[in-house]
Amino acid sequence: LKPIVNKGDKVSKGQVLCEGYATQNGELALGRNMKVAFMPWKGYNFEDAIVISEKVVRDDIFTSIHIDEYSLEVRDTKLGNEELTNDIPNVSEEATKDLDENGMIRIGAEIKPGDILIGKITPKGESDPTPEEKLLRAIFGDKAGDVKDASLKASPSLNGVVIDKKLFARAVKDKRKRAQDKEDIEALENAYDKRFDDLKNVLVEKLFAIVNGKTAQGIYNDLGEEIIPKGKKYTLKMLNAVDDYTHLTSGKWTTDDHINELVADLLHNYKIKENDLQGSLRREKFTISVGDELPAGIIKLAKVYIAKKRKLKVGDKMAGRHGNKGIVARIVRQEDMPFLEDGTPVDIVLNPLGVPSRMNIGQIYETVLGWAGQNLGKTYATPIFDGATLDQINEYTDEAGVPRFGHTYLYDGGTGDRFDQPATVGVIYMIKLGHMIDDKMHARSIGPYSLITQQPLGGKAQFGGQRFGEMEVWA
Repeated sequence: LKPIVNKGDKVSKGQVLCEGYATQNGELALGRNMKVAFMPWKGYNFEDAIVISEKVVRDDIFTSIHIDEYSLEVRDTKLGNEELTNDIPNVSEEATKDLDENGMIRIGAEIKPGDILIGKITPKGESDPTPEEKLLRAIFGDKAGDVKDASLKASPSLNGVVIDKKLFARAVKDKRKRAQDKEDIEALENAYDKRFDDLKNVLVEKLFAIVNGKTAQGIYNDLGEEIIPKGKKYTLKMLNAVDDYTHLTSGKWTTDDHINELVADLLHNYKIKENDLQGSLRREKFTISVGDELPAGIIKLAKVYIAKKRKLKVGDKMAGRHGNKGIVARIVRQEDMPFLEDGTPVDIVLNPLGVPSRMNIGQIYETVLGWAGQNLGKTYATPIFDGATLDQINEYTDEAGVPRFGHTYLYDGGTGDRFDQPATVGVIYMIKLGHMIDDKMHARSIGPYSLITQQPLGGKAQFGGQRFGEMEVWA
């Protein structure tokens, strides 16, 4: 979150103080304004396809960051417990080099398809051993072949960086675990003691800066004992000697009321900070001793968070505000895009045939008014079905020095020649939708088959094949 108010501003109830990535000035802001031309472009924007300028990609205008969560459960099976580990049978050391002792990949690791995210082994049923397993048992003894790899691996289209990982575990009560818990709690308390000391040191420094050179007027704790005696000059040693500042309840720090108020505020803030630390310590101790709440039959739950950065590319889906959606068909060099008389190239070329049959004329209104608003530095808001009249829009376009209805002659970026007919040019608000080509790309040679029909499964999630349907058969 970033603040949108400044120091010294007067604020009122209900006013927006901070914003995230999805709002601007308290309004939903999910897209960007783009210079648009409604015209065919070499057939590349046929059937709702979209042609965009390379500048849009280069300036990261539609670059997005995605964070995906991947989780793996460790269950209690009839054959024994599953286990998270980096020691996985028949897997090379290279494949497990980024895994910790719990089998979880390290933060900062780069992920490619097929990489192990969370290493897990599960007990194998007592089936007839294969010749390889017989050999392994002969060499390594009985235990080598009784577990199998059940790790979570990166899917075919997954590329990214691990930014976080979490491990939730149900508390197991045995002698070793109790001893471990005791050690963990001691270490935790020591760490928090240091944080409490640091907090007190900051308080003492700030307090001394306020009361330095002043004389104490007698400060008492909640039991009525005098902690800081009256008539003594404040020193750092005296302030450091106070055990617990949260129990100082009565008395005056100095004869100056303003300074006393400052000290009271400082102590109030210190109490809040100390209470937060106490609560945090209690929660962490509780987690160590009781464990996490997990569903029945699940001993552990491991989660890995992977971030990926995606630039706009051919195949991604975009849309305006009027149901005018389309797929990016071509990313064109800036110098090849159609340009205005003053040499300004457009950012995006949409097909004019997407407008008449669908009757969403709102996008043309928006385009023309958007251009006028950009030149005038204004924004326009309009209720549905009750927008501006053509006369009003003409007033705005005339004032902004923009051609009426956005009718402008454009020039071919490739040849520099003027196009025969004027096109509608303006500024339109476009957003990138969640349907991205990276998530949809899929290919298969051989893979899983349905048990009953022995036909390949369908869909990317099942690693299925493309359907060869009735129409394809008869063709």
